[in-house]
Amino acid sequence: MFINFWYPACFSTELTDKPLKQKMLGLNFALFRDADGKAKCLSNTCIHRGGSLACQGEQIKSQVVDGNIQCPYHGWEFNGDGDCVKIPSQESDMPIPKKARIDAYPTQEKYGIVFVFLGDLPADERPPIMEAPEYGMEGWGVILQSYMLKTGYRRSIENAIDPAHNEFVHPTHGYSGKDPDYFVPKLNLIEEEWGVGFMTEYASSGSPTKEYGEMKDGKKTLAGSGTHGASHFWTKIQPAGKFKMHQYTYDLPVDEFTTRVFLVSTRNAGLSEDMQKIMMDRNLIVAQQDIDILDEVEPVRTPPTMKKEFMVRSDSCIVRYRHHIKEYQKRGWRIDLQEFHKEMDKGDRVFAIPSPRRREEDGWILDAVPLMPAK
Repeated sequence: MFINFWYPACFSTELTDKPLKQKMLGLNFALFRDADGKAKCLSNTCIHRGGSLACQGEQIKSQVVDGNIQCPYHGWEFNGDGDCVKIPSQESDMPIPKKARIDAYPTQEKYGIVFVFLGDLPADERPPIMEAPEYGMEGWGVILQSYMLKTGYRRSIENAIDPAHNEFVHPTHGYSGKDPDYFVPKLNLIEEEWGVGFMTEYASSGSPTKEYGEMKDGKKTLAGSGTHGASHFWTKIQPAGKFKMHQYTYDLPVDEFTTRVFLVSTRNAGLSEDMQKIMMDRNLIVAQQDIDILDEVEPVRTPPTMKKEFMVRSDSCIVRYRHHIKEYQKRGWRIDLQEFHKEMDKGDRVFAIPSPRRREEDGWILDAVPLMPAK
């Protein structure tokens, strides 16, 4: 897992006037809306006595007071910048120490999702959120959906950029392995600064050619996928001359063994309310087909070296994605999971993802999560 990327924390509709606890990159975070309704995200551990800022217990629940999140243990209040603004047990005229602060993380709300930048890079150096240009565009419908995977997020990403699995996992995408002439043509990779992808044509038994216009080669679908950063990917499906479905997926590594998938699915046809329901159901059917495979893939996490998997030509996009992953590790952005678990398993330590303020200020109470060294 990597710091210094934008991750989807929740849908905007999930973040109301109550604090929300969300696990990301193996650590807990507290999300809330300030007095102006702006989404805020802090490390979840109160620096006083370790209370959960977003506690949602059976009888004790956290709350937002005057736009600040209040720790339910002793009532300390923190603003959206992570600064403690109230310590009830002290006299009101006593100054609050400058060290009484918690890591706060930049947020953006786009495409109906609250994104959080989990890292310490300054604004002008941060990898961008993957764009979904059709969102809100006239003539395009949008569906927002989410589901869980019991596997590492990289397994999800690599499944998306694997053209060979469509023939066998998704019946509407091919001929279910019954075509004796089936093969994956050489992929012309699309190389970008933060990712790699491809677009290609392939035969499909489920192409709606008559409804949306004939393609020149009959039952041919133009489709492809690509990555963006560590955990975002796009998929474009054009099964006929006019119909287009462009999907943008933002994976959240809850931990190294669990992934929450946020799907922004756009299309330029079938925009009626009835079709909206049909498309939502179809998306979930296709997602479940992937879930059935990914939840039983072994090992759960991607092997540490490609020598432990036998790659072929159709895996070229996956190979390039893994090279991007290595580059992120060389920058020193990869969490050292071995050291992380070694310390966390002792039960007397908690870490925080380093926030941008750590580049300017010293003396933080919580230790920064251990990272693998830059190379």
